[in-house]
Amino acid sequence: MTDVNETLPDVTVLDSEGSALNLATLKGPMVLYFYPKADTPGCTNEAKDFTALAPEFAALGCPIYGMSKDKPAKLGKFAGKYDLKVTLLSDETSDATEQMGAWVEKSMYGKSYMGIDRSTYLVGIDGKVKQVWRKVKVKDHAADVLAATKALG
Repeated sequence: MTDVNETLPDVTVLDSEGSALNLATLKGPMVLYFYPKADTPGCTNEAKDFTALAPEFAALGCPIYGMSKDKPAKLGKFAGKYDLKVTLLSDETSDATEQMGAWVEKSMYGKSYMGIDRSTYLVGIDGKVKQVWRKVKVKDHAADVLAATKALG
């Protein structure tokens, strides 16, 4: 599980166009958030909230990456449908999701299953995680992450 003061794992994922991206090579400041599934209500609202604040994050030199287990083609459709201004990443193998600690046991209607924990990682300029949000509630989350990013200095 990746936590505060640790670097992102050496794992390669794909963006929505199918291009490979290694998490360990990403430079901060940056935001990496995990969401369960593209084009579902909560995930759509979260992506739209980060998109609305994307210019403010960009002014801080802070790109935003959203990751799920969806295939790159689905992510491309999702981004196009809502004109999203975040980079969507595909972790079909769950390597990054598991190493970051976002693949967790959940339960619904008394049944247990494995799924993505809606979580966010703020990475500083030194490449180390500065803050982690787990079990994220979408409302006001993007604004909270922006405030934390501004506080990095």
